[in-house]
Amino acid sequence: MRPPSRPWTTVPVSDVAKDVSNAPAAPLGDERVAPADCSTMAEVRQGVDALDRLLVTIIAERQGYMDAAARIKADRSVVHDRARIEDVVTKVKAAARDAGLSEAIAEPVWRTMIDRCIAYEFSVWDRTRKD
Repeated sequence: MRPPSRPWTTVPVSDVAKDVSNAPAAPLGDERVAPADCSTMAEVRQGVDALDRLLVTIIAERQGYMDAAARIKADRSVVHDRARIEDVVTKVKAAARDAGLSEAIAEPVWRTMIDRCIAYEFSVWDRTRKD
């Protein structure tokens, strides 16, 4: 069994928006009101929609790492790595606690994403090694 990788570095939620707003690939031209300042459902929906667009961009980048993993892993049997899954989930739960995100949301979302990413990685691995 391999040792867990190092814990993620977390930053206060107030710093995340500043860091993310400078990310060149993120579509953050969207204006949004801070959740605590929303006074209408239109503002809430505008904020959620803006964050959904950002999440899609970030998850697409994560998918790129699955492409890289499929390219790098020489053996199909190492695509599914239970220890790595649990390591990621442990770090996600810690980051969720630090960020004020409910673990009841974070854990199933990540487990589903990991499951779908593994399926995607298997398909890429198989596709890139067809004769």
